[in-house]
Amino acid sequence: MSLPIVDALLEIGPEAKASILAEALPYIREFSGKTVVVKYGGNAMSDLQLFAQDVVLMRLVGMNPVVVHGGGPQITDLMKRLGKVNREVVGAINRHGPYAIGLSGEDAGLVTVRQRDPRLGFVGDVSRINTVILEKQIAEEFIPVIATIGVDEEGQTYNVNADTVAGAIAEALAAEKLVYLTNVPGLYGDLHDEDTLISQVTAAELAALLDSGALSEGMVPKIRSCVSALGNGVGRAHLLDGRIPHALLLECFTRQGVGTMVVP
Repeated sequence: MSLPIVDALLEIGPEAKASILAEALPYIREFSGKTVVVKYGGNAMSDLQLFAQDVVLMRLVGMNPVVVHGGGPQITDLMKRLGKVNREVVGAINRHGPYAIGLSGEDAGLVTVRQRDPRLGFVGDVSRINTVILEKQIAEEFIPVIATIGVDEEGQTYNVNADTVAGAIAEALAAEKLVYLTNVPGLYGDLHDEDTLISQVTAAELAALLDSGALSEGMVPKIRSCVSALGNGVGRAHLLDGRIPHALLLECFTRQGVGTMVVP
């Protein structure tokens, strides 16, 4: 089955086509065989079909995408999130071929957690990632799609922040990239000024932002995970606007990129 983005490429003129492919080639070569953990969720879920195309194309050029998803703004019940969103994401990817396999953190002890606070109920923090099942699927050229559920040592199920799980998995897999698809263009120097978008920042600078208290509440888990990931072997982290069509491809395979890139 062909991808719409590939069909579109076939329709443009030969010179433009050659230019696009020539620009993408060094990036394809650089990232072939590398693992990229992508956290997909929230309002970015409105572009599921485009996201699926991007992930499949990444796989077809030799990259190893791993998808971590939250429940989306319209779903709050734990089991509905597992049953509905995971199937939707897996199904969208598999329209292009038998690539995706759905998982949750419960499967094979993938995500072990500890309870954050008994007063918060079944909310957990990641204590351990078991990468065995992920490594096997990646070796067999599948795309793992992971719902952010974890279990404690007694087997009790907990809800876990998807941003935190994505960062922990990226660390455990020593991923080349950790990508957060969000509903904003990236990280701003001033929350109230869109002209202060930061295109590149170091992990140390991000850590200082965390300490300053200047970040929005929704951005804190992402930034904390980026800082931890880059301090533990992940090559780059990215905060991208998931509302931009093919944001993943623009970031991975073009010179301009989009959003905010975090470097060591």
